[in-house]
Amino acid sequence: MNPGVAMATAIVFGAAASAAGPARAEQPAKLAGYNADIGESSISGISSGAFMAVQFATAWSSVIKGVGVVAGGPYWCAKADADDIINGYTLPIMTATGPCMTGPPPELGSSFAKADAKSASGDIDALQFVRRQKVYVFHGYNDAVVAKSATDAAADFYRHYLGEPNRGNLYYQTTIGAGHSLVIAQDPHKDGLNGCGDNAVPYIDQCGYDQAGIILQHIYGALNAPNRGTLSGTTKRFDQSAYTRPDDAGSLSLGDSGYLFVPKACEEGAACRVHIALHGCKQDSGDIDRRYVDDTGYNAWADTNRLIVLYPQTMSSSYLPFNPQACWDWWSYVNHADSYVAKSGPQIRTIKAMLDALTARAVPAPAPAPAAAAAPAALMVIDTSDISADLAWTPQPGTTAYRIARAGADGQFAAVADVAGASFADSGLTPASAYRWRVSALVNGVEGPASEAAATTRASPSPCDNPGTCPVGK
Repeated sequence: MNPGVAMATAIVFGAAASAAGPARAEQPAKLAGYNADIGESSISGISSGAFMAVQFATAWSSVIKGVGVVAGGPYWCAKADADDIINGYTLPIMTATGPCMTGPPPELGSSFAKADAKSASGDIDALQFVRRQKVYVFHGYNDAVVAKSATDAAADFYRHYLGEPNRGNLYYQTTIGAGHSLVIAQDPHKDGLNGCGDNAVPYIDQCGYDQAGIILQHIYGALNAPNRGTLSGTTKRFDQSAYTRPDDAGSLSLGDSGYLFVPKACEEGAACRVHIALHGCKQDSGDIDRRYVDDTGYNAWADTNRLIVLYPQTMSSSYLPFNPQACWDWWSYVNHADSYVAKSGPQIRTIKAMLDALTARAVPAPAPAPAAAAAPAALMVIDTSDISADLAWTPQPGTTAYRIARAGADGQFAAVADVAGASFADSGLTPASAYRWRVSALVNGVEGPASEAAATTRASPSPCDNPGTCPVGK
């Protein structure tokens, strides 16, 4: 059976959940507060976690500065409202497991209308905050579960709200031959992970592509190299039920425990940031134990860059709420109302409560001292597709904007954009072609010296009508 059909069938008709992972002796505690500015927070997710990441980042756009969308679709794709209930079953599950996964998804006008209405009513933040978000969207061309048309719609949702001046905030990667998965570089020391192109549990594919690092650097700018050895930070288990009140965790299809990675420097009071990493269906700890927490690459980057990583956990439920594959709620399975895409949505409210707890001891950072514009440090091309390149550099305090100029391999440079933030996705490029970029800082309108980087775009993948069987290119 096609993996996408299998997943849809299991969700609709209640396939049994996998056995729970091994019990752990430590007792979960509440989350501690850290010196982390909530306005520097970010979120990413795969599959149902990607749909939830879009919902959360849109609802709380005032505090979420970036979002990673791996094999997910647009806001309010399932179009669930309270009047969509028939004999206790929600019609949106058919939209979720049908057009939102297999494509083509519902037209985006309904997503825009819902987001606009929720923003106007105050149920979500003002959509002007979405304009400044850094957004990474990914579709692996061997994905046999979520169609490319769904991720196309997610990218178009963000293009609508980013607008032309902020088009460089969106990077869309479609040229990696991954299956339905969070993608990592090869790791010969870890058993049980998939080859590139697989569409199977644990939905972590080894494609020689460090997706966690690319997401984090697209959001935050160039980072220190990840720690590929023994991590100095600590992975902790915490009590999720403390953040679901007045509901119990099970009634929201959330596990009793979640996980948290905290670098040593953050434990010692250093200024840090929080990234929320959302697993997909059948990737919760009950199905794959701690594989999503330990093996997706986020912690290695977090350990050297003062990033706290929050791993909330769903759990499977074959009764009410009906969620046998432990998916995140992106079709209103919890309370059968459209609040699932709003701040008041039970799972969104829970994740926000966790974020509030983690950032409770933030110390305001002093204003940066005035400084002359300098050449941006550590400028690099962190990723390329066939028609795009993703640039990142180290943020320069006091900078009001950055100017991007581009040239062909031997051509003249021409300015293409002025951007805020320390990354830029240059699009509309030619496949398999060499380019150069210059980035300079603007301080109060004065342009400083430039840094330069170069890269060659990838070749376009060969057409393939059967994802999961397409050749995996280099």
